[in-house]
Amino acid sequence: MAQRSSMMADDDFGVLSRFEPGVVALRLGRVLEFIRLLWALDHALQSTSKWMQVRLGVTWPQRLSIRMIGCFPGISAGTLADLLHLHPSTLTGVLHRLTDRRLIRRVADPRDARRALLWLTPRGRRIDRGRRGTVEAAVTRALAVPPARNLSAVRAMLAQLELELNREVAGMARPRRVQRSGNARSGKSSSGPTFRERRSSTGFMRSRRS
Repeated sequence: MAQRSSMMADDDFGVLSRFEPGVVALRLGRVLEFIRLLWALDHALQSTSKWMQVRLGVTWPQRLSIRMIGCFPGISAGTLADLLHLHPSTLTGVLHRLTDRRLIRRVADPRDARRALLWLTPRGRRIDRGRRGTVEAAVTRALAVPPARNLSAVRAMLAQLELELNREVAGMARPRRVQRSGNARSGKSSSGPTFRERRSSTGFMRSRRS
């Protein structure tokens, strides 16, 4: 009998558990394997966020907002949105829920009454101090394992990945090919919809959960 190949045959896809991770990774290629890892990380974050809501009363996005306000007392809502890489309208719902639960308080900026400054309440500070059962606790343990130089490389790679994802959504990942008919022959622009129009149609930066 011919020796069976280490690669998976079509009829083996229902029993992936018997294959070594390296074989699966080889079949997927580095791009899909890396995306699979990101998918697992996102699932773990969502699961931890649900557990935090049960145990601590806040989701991970809500707690992260509390942590940032604790680090920067009196921060404005707009600056907090920039710090969290969120559109201000996406953050509005999170801040309303935290305000309703008396975890943060909003104070009008004395220099500009149209702008709100954010502060933690005593209840908010108690949540800010807690660590057990949170995303930060898991990240702290994970960061203690690899050397510092590896962490710098990971941060740089994740920042580049975020940039490329935003470029993809904005339609700027690759130069648009010039069409050879229609508008191109007449000398008119064929650049398509603007970035603002593409962002509006795709819901860009509005998909972050509360």
